[in-house]
Amino acid sequence: MASHFDRIAGAYNRSLPSHVVAHYLDRRFDLLREVVPPPGPVLDVGCGTGLLAWKLNTAGYAVTGLDASRGMLSEGEALPGYPGGIVELFYRVQGDATHLPFRDCSFPAVVTIATLHHIVAPDLVRAAIHEMLRVTTPCGAAVIWDHNPLNPYWPFLMRRVPQDEGDTRLVPLSEILAALDGASVQAFRRGWVPDFVPAWGLPALAILERTLEAVPGIKAFAAHNVVIVRKRDPA
Repeated sequence: MASHFDRIAGAYNRSLPSHVVAHYLDRRFDLLREVVPPPGPVLDVGCGTGLLAWKLNTAGYAVTGLDASRGMLSEGEALPGYPGGIVELFYRVQGDATHLPFRDCSFPAVVTIATLHHIVAPDLVRAAIHEMLRVTTPCGAAVIWDHNPLNPYWPFLMRRVPQDEGDTRLVPLSEILAALDGASVQAFRRGWVPDFVPAWGLPALAILERTLEAVPGIKAFAAHNVVIVRKRDPA
């Protein structure tokens, strides 16, 4: 997987329209800020080029971004900095999501976005989820946001974007929840804005998106599974 992302790293940030990328970036940022308000350390597992890490850092979080691909991490070095020109906005670590190189209970917030479906094997997906919880502090939160296999549009989109070439497997929500034995979990589905929506149509569709996410039956087919895991305090 890492070698594939090394090859496509330069094209990754251009694989989807910038206004659609910004829409989902804002939604993920808003969710994490609601779950674990800044400031504080955050681990972004499978950070890619670091767009979310960059946005979180500008809001006051101290972000560590982990990715298996050196090429993707290197692309993060070109992200825009603060107005003063600072580029080193977050720590970048090359590593494996199934064996996180961090101590137990290191981060009050751990997040992974669209990473699990690249891990593919069920035992490795489970291992990655367990690792995320291991490094989360007691009373902290882990956020998992990944593709929903019930959404009928994913097979068409994934055939067109370079990051989803090769081995992928959309992970059912039930599989994610099964890996969270005994944890305090909130699960829901989000996302109805497709890649082909024009920039002028995005504001109206964003409003409709919130409505569809609340409609029984229809909401099950939204684009993403979102799981918030609150790690209990052993005391």
